[in-house]
Amino acid sequence: MSNFFKKVLGKRNSIWGFFFLTIVLFWIKTYIVYQTEFTLGAKGSVQEFLLLINPIPAGLLIFGIALYFRGRLAYWLMMIISFLESTWIFANIVYYREFSDFLSVGIIKGSGDVSNNLSKSLSEIIHPSDFAVYLDVILLILLLVFKVIKIDKRPLKRRYAFTMTVVSLGLIGAEFGMANADRSGLLTRTFDNNYIVKYLGLNEFAAFSAYQSQKESSTRANASSSDMRSVLKFLKKNRASANTEYYGTEKGKNVFVIHLESFQQFLIDYKVDGKTVTPNLNKFFHNKNTLSFDNFYNQVGQGKTSDAEMMLENSLFGLSQGSAMTTYGTQNTFQAAPSILDQHGYTTAAFHGDVPSFWNRDNTYKSWGYDYFFSSSYYKQKAEYNVGYGMKDKIFFDQSAKYLQQLPQPFYAKLITLTNHYPYEIGKEDTDFPETKTGDKTVDSYAQTAHYLDQSFGELISYLKKAGLYKNSMFVLYGDHYGISNNHRPAIAKLLGKSKITSYDLAQFQKVPFMIHADGLKGGINHTYGGEIDVLPTLLDLLGIKNTTTVQFGNDLLSKNRKQLVAFRNGNFVSPKYTKVGTTVYDTKTGDELKLTKQQKTEVSALQNHVTTELSLSDRVIYGDLLRFYEPDGFEKTNKKKYNYKLENGLDQLKKAQKKEPTSAQAKNKEKVTAEYKTDAPELK
Repeated sequence: MSNFFKKVLGKRNSIWGFFFLTIVLFWIKTYIVYQTEFTLGAKGSVQEFLLLINPIPAGLLIFGIALYFRGRLAYWLMMIISFLESTWIFANIVYYREFSDFLSVGIIKGSGDVSNNLSKSLSEIIHPSDFAVYLDVILLILLLVFKVIKIDKRPLKRRYAFTMTVVSLGLIGAEFGMANADRSGLLTRTFDNNYIVKYLGLNEFAAFSAYQSQKESSTRANASSSDMRSVLKFLKKNRASANTEYYGTEKGKNVFVIHLESFQQFLIDYKVDGKTVTPNLNKFFHNKNTLSFDNFYNQVGQGKTSDAEMMLENSLFGLSQGSAMTTYGTQNTFQAAPSILDQHGYTTAAFHGDVPSFWNRDNTYKSWGYDYFFSSSYYKQKAEYNVGYGMKDKIFFDQSAKYLQQLPQPFYAKLITLTNHYPYEIGKEDTDFPETKTGDKTVDSYAQTAHYLDQSFGELISYLKKAGLYKNSMFVLYGDHYGISNNHRPAIAKLLGKSKITSYDLAQFQKVPFMIHADGLKGGINHTYGGEIDVLPTLLDLLGIKNTTTVQFGNDLLSKNRKQLVAFRNGNFVSPKYTKVGTTVYDTKTGDELKLTKQQKTEVSALQNHVTTELSLSDRVIYGDLLRFYEPDGFEKTNKKKYNYKLENGLDQLKKAQKKEPTSAQAKNKEKVTAEYKTDAPELK
């Protein structure tokens, strides 16, 4: 062993000298990135120490692979590994900057489904300074090329390389032991990837993510019908009864679901330079026939928009890693809103001005039972019609009108807007609304695209009133997720008029609008605490559709005996009394950090157990595809094979429906266009 350490402390031109120089550079680089690019929230000496040293154990293991080879090959292997490590760090910097999360295997596996139009966003996200992560690789190459360091061609005894492997594995074990002592159940109970990186490191997170992905695949293979028992037992125990005052009041009405992309609650009634950002949505929010929820939160994880859709239409949570729609949307069985409503006489359709493969919608929507999916091929395309992630909202709504008036009634129609999507691009010809003045380029155009979305919504409502599709319809508006990520804290503080932003503020910043409007509906602002997981049971109760046997983890927002607990995907939660972020608990009413009494600890622990249980059981349903084993009374499994969303098939299906079910607005108007759609979109003038 003494000989081993003599080698370790050898000259710079030895293989050991180059190896440890590579490790030190990798270590310094990674720690700088931890401190400057990620918000890991290390608290206390143990967490700070682990954050400091966590690049080393995995670095010794991975770079140590090169020690099993000799001469030039060993040196170039170390540089190749260094380049790959730098690329992994670079990718996570870019991803974290926008999504406040790390790249998982689930996200990488689904990247083909979500990468359309991503280049524009990347050009906004990437900073020139990000490429500094490659400086150590360049330095090492230069040192070798100019022979400042000479290649040691002497063979290294395998036992030394093996010793390094053993030492590194021992350090990884010790690191995990310290981490688990400070954060019990680190890899079994937490839903926050920040914790894994903070305690163990980026490489360990990658390994854990790969393990999770493999585990998910085997879970489905090993699942059985008996696994549904614990799910059904939990749901039966926690299901809230319908509110008799509202149950069935909207029976038989059309349902419009308006997906407000990246739209946050603070925009309602918000002004910039004295000008109202969303006058149309404000009017809708305060209408006497609108149920508006001001404590409604987005609950998305890495899947963002796809997670919101999963919750909205299935009352199942998104996954802790990746997107359930991209990974499981094709193969899994679901009890989704389109399928439920289809079996109660509804025509179901989704509208989206982008390619059908985005978030794997073309396959997932078949699993959910959508009759129609009007995607980019159904719309007239011109370069000036698109921005960012797809078609501009005004043009999208204008072109969707001809399909809306042909849908047999009653129908369920979901329209997904896009313009208010990062990087919030909008031309001068599309808006004269002022930017906010936070000094953050990403944030300051957000109000402009939100204003454009609001104008688009106003035009759609005007058309529906003229087309005869307004009075007999129920409108559901929801923001799918945050528009401004937690990485823009100084800008958020300025937007909210605060000097400093706390973790409590960021948790409350996750509020998004949720409104339900219909003629004659008893409206008002409802202060109940809820989230996207609760939308489906709320809508079904309003429509008078029995849903006491289907698998839904949410509860009717109008129920008088519902449990007001909002679970976030990372395991944090909000209730009327407590807001829990990481290990810190705040008073929800005041925002004050609490030093918990014994009774409070008991209450918080009970809430945390509920959150952990429901997230775990929802994951179990998706990972194991458990709904294939369960067919509740009154529901038939969706036959995916009967759906075809190609343009020619969809148009032919729509044409036949006009004759078979002449209940559409157009059919009732003797096959004539019911109303002209009016928009001020400059591209259509």
